[in-house]
Amino acid sequence: MSHYLAVLKMYAVVQGRCRRKTFWLFLLFSTLISLACSAIDELFGLVIFRDQGLLSLIYAVAVLIPSVAVGVRRLHDLDRSGWWLLIMLIPLFGTLLLLIYFCLRGTVGPNRFGPDPLDEPALSP
Repeated sequence: MSHYLAVLKMYAVVQGRCRRKTFWLFLLFSTLISLACSAIDELFGLVIFRDQGLLSLIYAVAVLIPSVAVGVRRLHDLDRSGWWLLIMLIPLFGTLLLLIYFCLRGTVGPNRFGPDPLDEPALSP
């Protein structure tokens, strides 16, 4: 949970690098919270537009910027520009390529985006 909160504290920071553990734990907790919001929406009938619930929509908007920022920092760890996130606009291929990139270990040692986050104390996003 501390990795999730660390990403939220760096709400819109796109400078620096993010290690795999922080990225994937943020994604895991974000997914779990989103599922809980959807369950609450269904339970209390808070569906406002088609299948979109009110709490789910609020949560999705709230984590949109941190999600993009942590994705950019994860790409920085691979010594790639944050603009690579736009490759997900290519159906299937783009998403699969990003998934592969997000699973790869970052560059060892410092790169043009900053020092290696594995060399720093734990919880460095």
